[in-house]
Amino acid sequence: MERSQELSVGRIPIVNVQPSLEEGRWPARAVVAEAVPVTATIFREGHDAEGATLVVTDPSGKQHTMPMPQDDWGNSLYKAVFIPTHEGMHSFRVEAWSDPVGSWVHAAEVKIHAGVDVQLMLAEGVDVLTRARDTVRRGAASKQHLTDAIAALTDGKLAPEARLEAALSDQVRQTLAKAPLREWVTTSAEYPLLVQREKALVSAWYEIFPRSEGAKQDKKTGEWTSGTFATAAKRLPAIADMGFDVVYLTPIHPIGSTHRKGRNNALEAASGDPGSPYAIGSEDGGHDALHPDLGTMRSFKNFVTHARDLGLEVALDVALNASPNHPWLDEHPEWFTTRADGTIAYAENPPKKYQDIYPFNFDNDPEGVYHAWRGVFKTWIDAGVTLFRIDNPHTKPLTFWERLLKDIAQERPDVIFLAEAFTRPAMMHTLAKIGFHQSYTYFTWRQTAEEMGEYLEELAGESSFYMRPNFWPTTHDILTPDMQRGGPPYWKMRAALAATGAPSYGIYTGYEFVESVARPGVEEQIDNEKYEYKPRDWSKADEHGMQTLLTTLNSLRSDHVALRRLRGLTVHRTTNPNILCFTRHVPANESPKGRADTVVVVASFDPHAINDAIVTLDMSAISKEDDDPIHVLDAITGATYTWGREFFVRLDPSQTLVHVATVRP
Repeated sequence: MERSQELSVGRIPIVNVQPSLEEGRWPARAVVAEAVPVTATIFREGHDAEGATLVVTDPSGKQHTMPMPQDDWGNSLYKAVFIPTHEGMHSFRVEAWSDPVGSWVHAAEVKIHAGVDVQLMLAEGVDVLTRARDTVRRGAASKQHLTDAIAALTDGKLAPEARLEAALSDQVRQTLAKAPLREWVTTSAEYPLLVQREKALVSAWYEIFPRSEGAKQDKKTGEWTSGTFATAAKRLPAIADMGFDVVYLTPIHPIGSTHRKGRNNALEAASGDPGSPYAIGSEDGGHDALHPDLGTMRSFKNFVTHARDLGLEVALDVALNASPNHPWLDEHPEWFTTRADGTIAYAENPPKKYQDIYPFNFDNDPEGVYHAWRGVFKTWIDAGVTLFRIDNPHTKPLTFWERLLKDIAQERPDVIFLAEAFTRPAMMHTLAKIGFHQSYTYFTWRQTAEEMGEYLEELAGESSFYMRPNFWPTTHDILTPDMQRGGPPYWKMRAALAATGAPSYGIYTGYEFVESVARPGVEEQIDNEKYEYKPRDWSKADEHGMQTLLTTLNSLRSDHVALRRLRGLTVHRTTNPNILCFTRHVPANESPKGRADTVVVVASFDPHAINDAIVTLDMSAISKEDDDPIHVLDAITGATYTWGREFFVRLDPSQTLVHVATVRP
């Protein structure tokens, strides 16, 4: 008998169902083919057995039921793994139930072997297996297995232990596991699960300033000619050949002239200085317009088409601020904040002042501002943009983002948003919960092996069901002290960590040249591309071997599902505080190819000395239950190794600071 219980706790209590974001306030996230572990704490009074079932409802309304076996007896934890095959909003619930067959099996195995209540145990077995056969829907073959089991229990020619053994054959156990006899069923709440396309989790970004690609300086006059979408498109084949799948463009809109910044963030621009592309808006238009030096909307769409033909999607940087020359200043002054002296408030991050940028006021006319920005995004989505990198979303109201992301997702669920929010964890996590697909992280500032190991484990934990990290070793805004001092070996190590530490990562153009000189007093590059044209000699792109490395890393990510998943990460013990070891592992039952996949990463955070260590692998973390050695191929050096539970590594900066080793079958 199946009886649904409506009591607050339920006849068979179910608590702590995961993944759940604040008890279903927002949906947990997954992508197609990503394994979703669903867990619940389930227990009952006394010693009788309980069982659990996971029920998933897909976007079409079809229900998928699967066993939810016990994963941890001591903590009453049950677990099932669901692998979605379609995008869209799913829901799931957990059903807990009394397991009369399980209760009987446990008692019978103990008592019959001990010679206690033997006939009673056999009789009770007949009763419970008869109910399992007659009251649960099952096919003819399954019914016959149970009929044979009942016959075995009543076969007086056999000894009691032989009857029990025959009644609990593998076929019978499999039949009961597939369709169990469930009583006193308790049902949890329904929990939402949003399944998105794989690029929401897995992507390799390459950032460019379009105006720099193909920019030329007249040697006689010193005047610059800007690059265009046509010249930038010539760079696309090389980006695609390295294995990147997203080309990310910094803002491409008209730039204001009032308070325009000069080279190296100078307060006054010299003649010909192009200004910061983040100071958006001029007489040529605002956020829905193109900088006339770059080209027309037709040439932009041609750029998008060329990128798509090469397997690249286009991401656009959107900064929700305006230059003093933005058309909206005249058309909608209420969309900005007026100070007591009548001036418009410019952006500040004391003691820094950004006189060339005005933030928007989202409170004076929230509907007007919302619809204006909704129109901006529609313009670029219609032009073929499928990803957006949002500049400083944490400085805008979350109600604005929640509404905008929901509205866009209803029409275009394929469009992806990356949050550039370097701020407190509560804000970063909530931006992800309300709809941002990916997030910048603190990766850049985790500069020791211990810090990085702890951070990787944190990101692969509970937040992995909604916050998807995107790792960047440098950006046009960030050049940390370790990157200033580390040199090519360290830059290679950080690129390898970015590419293997998260399913999504990004590289800022010029990384190939190890552009490591900082502007004095700040953690960003000197002669920063935000304030000037910066063409590069791409014939020398592999002078440090960085282009080859990036190509190798992206090829590995394509070939190994373990590098395209966020969970399944384990940090392993090493005897050297400068050396980090972690594995990424996908078991065979969660792998699209049906076989396990493991990648072992070992990295030294000391770019100036040789470091060695003994690494102790937790073999169970890579589905190894014994001490048999593993055979690995290091993608960085091409060397092969045989590693056991404990193995020795030596990392020499003159050769490599990192191993990215794939475990061979």
